[in-house]
Amino acid sequence: MSKIGKKPIVIPDDVKVEIQDNKIMVSGKLGYLEKVIPKIFKIDLKDKILNIYPSKIDSRNKKQILSLWGTWRSLIQNMIEGVNQGFQKNLIFEGIGFKVNIEGQNLVLNVGFSHPVKVEIPSDIKVDIERNLIKISGIDKEKVGNFAAKIRKIKPPEPYKGKGIRYEGEVVRRKMGKKAAAGV
Repeated sequence: MSKIGKKPIVIPDDVKVEIQDNKIMVSGKLGYLEKVIPKIFKIDLKDKILNIYPSKIDSRNKKQILSLWGTWRSLIQNMIEGVNQGFQKNLIFEGIGFKVNIEGQNLVLNVGFSHPVKVEIPSDIKVDIERNLIKISGIDKEKVGNFAAKIRKIKPPEPYKGKGIRYEGEVVRRKMGKKAAAGV
């Protein structure tokens, strides 16, 4: 049995959840999300409490169903949290001459290359820039995380000086340079 999958999801008062066949639609003050759930799961909604159950477990697919049960419960929980509160990822860019700005629907990164790197901002994601901080926010946790990872991948932090783009709170292990290593 899945520890996470068995937990009921409590739906806040300002969030509306609809279930049609194997599609779940969640709407709240920040927006609307929908997902198609595999037919191997049943969703039960009673009195603002949502439960997800495997519909039929047999010996051939037991391991697969039990592993997906908690995943789908977390995906639904994230949908409800997203339309109610939203999600945010912060990226810090560090380096001499590194600049980031927004031009129209593009994020333009000058991060040490011979040319600026342009990344198109998805329509349902909001990006703000403050000094050396990029704030990415939206209602879909998956899209926010993927966009943040896409930006970080452009110039990941290097281990000698720490230059590059990293997540806020990410610890970059520093290496000793040649000079420090030779003196030891």
